[in-house]
Amino acid sequence: ALGWACWRTYLGRSEAHPVRGLAMGQLGNGLSAAKHHEDALSVQKALLSLHQRLGASEENILLVQGNLACTYSLLGRKEEALSLRKEVYSGRLKLNGEENHETMREAYNYAVSLFKLERYEESKSLMHKLTPVARRVLGESHDLTLKMRKSCAQSLCEADGATLDDLREAVTTLED
Repeated sequence: ALGWACWRTYLGRSEAHPVRGLAMGQLGNGLSAAKHHEDALSVQKALLSLHQRLGASEENILLVQGNLACTYSLLGRKEEALSLRKEVYSGRLKLNGEENHETMREAYNYAVSLFKLERYEESKSLMHKLTPVARRVLGESHDLTLKMRKSCAQSLCEADGATLDDLREAVTTLED
């Protein structure tokens, strides 16, 4: 209801008015929270188009693309989610560098999308590369570091031809 109220309030404003984009974002988030994912997808696509037309910052475009990827995933559209996750991770890498929290979060999201599509080797490779970065930059007990370690261990266990050494490494990854 709040999302629709925001949308109705700012609908009459020019397309370029910054509050209109905020209202669209609120509407998309509200629809998603209410599990109206198809409707949220429509609003998020329109918001992305608006941002691209108006030349919004790369930061804002990446945020909307990340929300879109999440919605695609919730709708079971895993390939579309993966494509966007890869794009968002790549964009974050260029914009913020490898040691940035947002970049690491998007790397994790990308790895999870790979995992959901049973692309375990790719997921494992990405987490192997970035988990040490997260441990160093964020710390051992940071929530994202722990999630990355878990994801790495899961990928090690699920990969085709997982060896006993892979399983040992998974256990070590979780124990450290």
